[in-house]
Amino acid sequence: MNAEGEEAMSSNGILKYGELTDLILNVFYNRVYARLGYGFLEKVHENAMANELQESGLSVVKQQKVDVHYRGIVMGEYFADLIVDDKVIVELKAVPQLLTQHEAQLLNYLRATRYEVGLLLNFGPRATHRRKAYDSKHKSITWKP
Repeated sequence: MNAEGEEAMSSNGILKYGELTDLILNVFYNRVYARLGYGFLEKVHENAMANELQESGLSVVKQQKVDVHYRGIVMGEYFADLIVDDKVIVELKAVPQLLTQHEAQLLNYLRATRYEVGLLLNFGPRATHRRKAYDSKHKSITWKP
């Protein structure tokens, strides 16, 4: 993986947390989107995703507060929609289509935290996703847990 947020591949060509992200994507497409579809607020999708992921045996934290540090000082905060198994940030959208700024938002979340893998899931008219990664060695932002 590189600093621009390309998918994190190990030397053997396997995605970092590939099994976990595949499971999350399966829940997204085959359970939640298949049942709810398009048109609900993000909060409804967030609750449904959290419920289905927990029923799949995964640990899920909703609306986890994350401080963004700059030169050791907190400059702001955001709330991650879902943190799954303390490994993957899941950012949810309910928009007609994903835009580059949505991907940039997820990449910035990854840059500002210890998390290296994120999923952007869109409950739009057509279900879509992006899988992003940001290796810790490329992070220029100092973060604290």
